[in-house]
Amino acid sequence: MLVLSRRPGEALLIGDGIRVVILSIEGERVRVGIEAPREVPVLRAELAEVVSAENTRAARTGSRRDLLDRLHSRLKHPPSAGDPLDIESSG
Repeated sequence: MLVLSRRPGEALLIGDGIRVVILSIEGERVRVGIEAPREVPVLRAELAEVVSAENTRAARTGSRRDLLDRLHSRLKHPPSAGDPLDIESSG
């Protein structure tokens, strides 16, 4: 990890298109401005962690939900012969 000291109004550059500016320091709070291309996502770390955890949860439950939805749909509309969910003809 690179550790730098900066004063309000000073900046640092990351790569070709990202500029981080220290806007102000008030007590233990530092206000930071970030200039980055639109295609570069800029997220607070705690939000990125929440989004990642939610995506993981959705991926795990999404598969089961899709399966349950398809099975529920089949209960309303019985499968035709040759249908992958047709238990009687599959086996």
